[in-house]
Amino acid sequence: QVQLVESGGGLVQAGGSLRLSCAASGRAFSNYVMAWFRQAPGKEREFVTAISWSGRNTRYADSVKGRFTISRDNAENTVYLQMNSLKPEDTAVYYCAAHVGANSLYTSGYNYWGQGTQVTVSS
Repeated sequence: QVQLVESGGGLVQAGGSLRLSCAASGRAFSNYVMAWFRQAPGKEREFVTAISWSGRNTRYADSVKGRFTISRDNAENTVYLQMNSLKPEDTAVYYCAAHVGANSLYTSGYNYWGQGTQVTVSS
């Protein structure tokens, strides 16, 4: 069983920055594809970004490319999401997720999810 705990959410003005963290339990963290998703009020959950086992490869949704950066520290069992140039439309609950299996950034099968952290961007 893998537990994921997000932190770092909050209220920020448009144009500002936030850094989210996701701490994972378990010894096999370096073999998990990690990702961030988000869900805005009244909308479906959507993919934001994913990172491969080693951190060498990443994938981003078009809406966040150039503004968000995902990274990971396998020694600390932690994945990060640096969010810059935030916009009101980035307001959502952000979820960390882990995929156990192939080292693919295009998988739809995430096995474990965190409880989410709220990000609110004011205009």
